[in-house]
Amino acid sequence: MAKIYTRCGDNGTTSLIGGERVDKYDSRVEAYGTVDELGAHVAMLTDLAVEAGHTDTATYLDGVAVRLLTIEAQLAVGVGFKGQLKQIAEEDVKGLEAEIDRLTEGLPQLRCFTIPGGARLISQCDICRTVCRRAERAALRVTADHSVDEQLLCYLNRLSDYFYTLGRACAQRLGVEEKAWNV
Repeated sequence: MAKIYTRCGDNGTTSLIGGERVDKYDSRVEAYGTVDELGAHVAMLTDLAVEAGHTDTATYLDGVAVRLLTIEAQLAVGVGFKGQLKQIAEEDVKGLEAEIDRLTEGLPQLRCFTIPGGARLISQCDICRTVCRRAERAALRVTADHSVDEQLLCYLNRLSDYFYTLGRACAQRLGVEEKAWNV
């Protein structure tokens, strides 16, 4: 096995898929790094779902993790390699919307903002939601200088809604009362 370190990044640059070298503060690196961070939080959320006996949620989150890696790859593509990797499809976004709708069916109507917390599983949903929003903002910054597939942006936007809805659904499943925040 090759060594994990290459020393190629010691000068503050890294390679995109296809070999293009860019600064480590390039908007694409920032964006895929934030999605990578989200993936780590999703892994923790999956583990907490398993601990709580929510295997259906854990299974769904496994699919989310795969799509996040697809998004990372799309954001990490350099010049000359565009269009050669798997893309987030409209069906991925629609599938996420269907899951949000399914979770929403059993929830009381939302009449105000809610304050996160009540159990580690619920709090982790909110951490995923906030990191996802940051990943979306980072991906949007990439669009200023590089093309980004529209479905990727739509998926990140819906995914943060999914994490919020999942947190509410987990609260209900765990018997944790939602704390209302009123303006």
